[in-house]
Amino acid sequence: MADATPAAANLFVETAEGPRLLGSRCATCQAPYFPSSAACHNPDCNHSDTQPVHFGPHGKLWSVTVQGYPPPPPVVAADPYRPYAVGLVDLEADGIRVIGRLLVEDPDSVTPGGPVELVLAPLGQDAEGRDVVSWQFKLG
Repeated sequence: MADATPAAANLFVETAEGPRLLGSRCATCQAPYFPSSAACHNPDCNHSDTQPVHFGPHGKLWSVTVQGYPPPPPVVAADPYRPYAVGLVDLEADGIRVIGRLLVEDPDSVTPGGPVELVLAPLGQDAEGRDVVSWQFKLG
């Protein structure tokens, strides 16, 4: 995706093993954070030693909804607008749940419970015609 631009900086990265979300984890209590946090927010933790980590790529779809209207900027929405599915994904191995767009043709057909995989995919195009890319999840 060399001609693409990220939707936001410092939220995801393409690695040799595939895309990953950029987060952090407290070295003391192991609390995970996405996006990254410079400090631990766990009230039971007496330290604040967060370290950078990569989250993903596999998870389970915990909840799903349909985005039925165009979100406001800075979100890039296709023209004409088409509703899309948004899922709350449990990245079980990482101990964190994250929200992301689901790559499906029919957003009303998605049900929670199945496996998903983190991917990087276009949300739309910017004013210069470049793809604006963000993390998303594909079913399966």
